[in-house]
Amino acid sequence: MRHYLPNLRNMNFYVMLLLDACLFAIALWFAYLFRFDFRMPSQYVGQFLNLLPYAVAVKLGVFLFFGMYRGMWRYTSLGDLWKLLRLSFLQSAALLSLLLFVFNAEGFPRSVFILDWGLALALTAGLRLAIRVFYAHSFASAVSVADRKKILVIGAGDDGEKIIREMHDNPRLNYTPVGLVDDDLSKRGRTIHGAGVLGGMDVLEDAVADYAVDEVFIAVSEATPETMRRIVEQCKGTGLPYRILPAMSEIMDGRVDVKALRDIRYLDLLGRSQVNLDTRSIESYLSGKTVLVTGCGGSIGSELCRQIVRFKPGRIVLVDVGEYNLYQIQMELVHELGVSNPVTVLGNITDDELMDRVFAEYKPSVVFHAAAYKHVPMLERNPWQAVRNNILGSKVIMETSVRHKVDRFVVVSTDKAVRPTNVMGASKRVTELLMRSCQGHGTKFMAVRFGNVLGSSGSVVPLFRRQIEKGGPVTVTHPEVTRYFMSISEAAQLILQAGSMGKNGNGGEIYVLDMGVPVKIADMARDLIRLSGKEPDVDVSVTFTGLREGEKLYEELITEGEGIVRTEHRKILVLGPSAEAGPKALDLYAEVSKLVEAAKNHDGKTIRVLLSGLVPEYTPAR
Repeated sequence: MRHYLPNLRNMNFYVMLLLDACLFAIALWFAYLFRFDFRMPSQYVGQFLNLLPYAVAVKLGVFLFFGMYRGMWRYTSLGDLWKLLRLSFLQSAALLSLLLFVFNAEGFPRSVFILDWGLALALTAGLRLAIRVFYAHSFASAVSVADRKKILVIGAGDDGEKIIREMHDNPRLNYTPVGLVDDDLSKRGRTIHGAGVLGGMDVLEDAVADYAVDEVFIAVSEATPETMRRIVEQCKGTGLPYRILPAMSEIMDGRVDVKALRDIRYLDLLGRSQVNLDTRSIESYLSGKTVLVTGCGGSIGSELCRQIVRFKPGRIVLVDVGEYNLYQIQMELVHELGVSNPVTVLGNITDDELMDRVFAEYKPSVVFHAAAYKHVPMLERNPWQAVRNNILGSKVIMETSVRHKVDRFVVVSTDKAVRPTNVMGASKRVTELLMRSCQGHGTKFMAVRFGNVLGSSGSVVPLFRRQIEKGGPVTVTHPEVTRYFMSISEAAQLILQAGSMGKNGNGGEIYVLDMGVPVKIADMARDLIRLSGKEPDVDVSVTFTGLREGEKLYEELITEGEGIVRTEHRKILVLGPSAEAGPKALDLYAEVSKLVEAAKNHDGKTIRVLLSGLVPEYTPAR
């Protein structure tokens, strides 16, 4: 009940209570008048007076009980009016029940109650809409229309509608929508909240001139990379500032408003495809559970933590070898995301005794294993670290999970595990093989394989930006080098979704994220130069330095012959456990032991030979 109690110290509560009481009395009075064509017999005047206190008390009681006086009516929405409609039915039903109990319903005209319901609903709804209109007019008058920025919106879909509605609802934003442009022919000449669809992108420059536009807002939920590049180029041609509404994958609370608009980023040019999550299936395996994340301070690990806490786990255990990264994600979860009880474990996943103690104390139900070394040239020069961290560390954490009966274990893998040409990719392929060998002991294991993520610690984008700021040159290894990219948040969300799918399979699946269309790194470099307001090869040059150690021109997400099929999620594919058997468990563990021994001796040559035996498709780059 406490949730529904109004603020008794707020004078507006008493004003609304009094106004509603008056409106209920007026509604009942006019119901009688309408029923008798404004010539009400005297006996019905007495009946009205007897019924009036009951009607007002019942209706106010229903409103109070269901929290109708907790809302701020200056923000009245369709949801509030829908609630008002439902409660008005309940008021009438309660009044009729009381009438039967007190008056036995004798002598009461039935049409009066139908008229009373309609009038009471109309009057109370009208009052609330009037309050909203009053406040909107008051705010609007605070800023002269002439002083507001004139905005042209690209995209006459749901996001465009929400942006225009926000500009109307919040005049303090100081924006006035003058129109929209959209290539959908069926929308031409139509209006959204009074703003007309002026035409397609071909009329953009004319619309900017005709309406003296000050700024352009891009509100396009989904578009191909080619479409986004065309939109950005045309916006740039207007010479006006332009901003974009982030994809819904970046706005996790679902609210889309003008404040979310930001400058164009390179990720927007890759195409904007909304990630639709089955949140119920994710909640079913995370909500209330203890979740452990290894490598929680890394780019993927930290984003996984941010996404996991949305689903209200009982406890989240953070494991990382880096003190500063661990501290950063802990402070973010506590102070920005309101997590009250994160557990921090500063230690290495190769520490078998420490991991055993952590699992014994906190008993995690779900483990996300994101800890790994990923820098290809660095691991080519230090292959023993790939063995220790990526292979031995994974083996320790997997075996510990089996011993402590973890329900679900998700390995974060990489496209570099497919036909690897480097130690890093081969080590992650061995991790996938270990994952499959652990299956069948009570813990469901699965791996999620994907390509590069923009904004990660190893991404080329920050490097290119620094080079552009210094005036160039921007260094690319090879003109034809091509990679898959997605955002960190999209990757993390799809990892969580893939984790929910493991409950439907037998375990041991390798899920592959649909990365879209691969991008040439040279094209990416030139796009970033243009986004910085400069011309590639004129203001900033692009130079080619040659492929680095272990690097290949093209990355792949699957190997030929792998039994890949689509899942219920359009962005997630799966390789069944039978797609590739790999070495027998005993042989695998024997070879891993040899790898660990070679790593202790810092014997890179032996490590590569052993990896070639375990991963036949591994072809070290020369």
